[in-house]
Amino acid sequence: MAAVLLAVVLVVAAGGAAAVTYLAQLSDAFDSQAVRIPQAFPEASLRPAAAEPRPDSRSPINILLLGTDTVAADGDPLVAGSQGSRTDAMMLLHLPADRQQLHVMSIMRDLWTNIPGYGEAKINAAYAHGGAPLTVRVVEEMFGTRIDHVAVMDFEGFGSLTESLGGVEITVDQAFDSSHLPGRRFNAGPQLMNGQEALAFVRERYAYSDGDYQRVRNQQEFIRAALAKFLTMETLTNPGRISDVVSKTAPYVAVDEGLNAAGVAGLALELRDLRADDIKMFTLPTAGIGTSDDGQSIVLRDEAAIAAVGRALRGDTLDQYLRALPAGG
Repeated sequence: MAAVLLAVVLVVAAGGAAAVTYLAQLSDAFDSQAVRIPQAFPEASLRPAAAEPRPDSRSPINILLLGTDTVAADGDPLVAGSQGSRTDAMMLLHLPADRQQLHVMSIMRDLWTNIPGYGEAKINAAYAHGGAPLTVRVVEEMFGTRIDHVAVMDFEGFGSLTESLGGVEITVDQAFDSSHLPGRRFNAGPQLMNGQEALAFVRERYAYSDGDYQRVRNQQEFIRAALAKFLTMETLTNPGRISDVVSKTAPYVAVDEGLNAAGVAGLALELRDLRADDIKMFTLPTAGIGTSDDGQSIVLRDEAAIAAVGRALRGDTLDQYLRALPAGG
């Protein structure tokens, strides 16, 4: 899922903070094991212009993170969505030009929007209809901003990441009985979870009155917890653990051809001082839930919020946008 992919990218990047001598090895491991998406983007004529570099020659970077639980022996659905799989999670990762923070915006998978060539549908249907290129096009048209990289992750990688970290301590906001692990009750409060438990935690939605909204909050909580676990001296000074995280997770990741070893190494240098507190997470505001003309339960677009986020992304002012949100917004 998308939450895991964020951790993978930062895992490799944070390796530079531990020991630069290991960076090439880690990047090569990621490059050799991750699946490549040969055509990740729509044709150029359909895309917004790329961001202009800032005075320090850096540009803001937008990475679209997608998660799917469809698995095939050859991994192809990671690349093309060729079996009609829909994305179970969608996040837009924004790195501002100054690289002082990292913003992660969750997009509700049932958000009702226009899918070019298919009409109105839930946003996660874009992947089923046209894989990564169509999904990128939908998000770019929604916010009027360019996506620089795209990545997809198989759910199986979620457990691998958690296990490679030796488990992750996650704070459960609402107690629930798991629909994915029959007989397992998750009590409220912090608890150490293994890979199977963490996967069940972030996939749960039926136990909550607000369904996917709480699931998105759980996914964001996992990101916080996984990064907090990784960005500790215990992990950062342990090259073996860093290598284990990368090698066990990378095979479940598909990335565009530009997000290769060289690209990851560059991000590593730019993000070497980033810490868990610098990760700012939020969910794209919506106008609540509703029902489509054909009877589907959907999430309604908040057009004002979409326009405001689009302006903030284009102007690289997302931090200002977030500071202006009401508490809990």
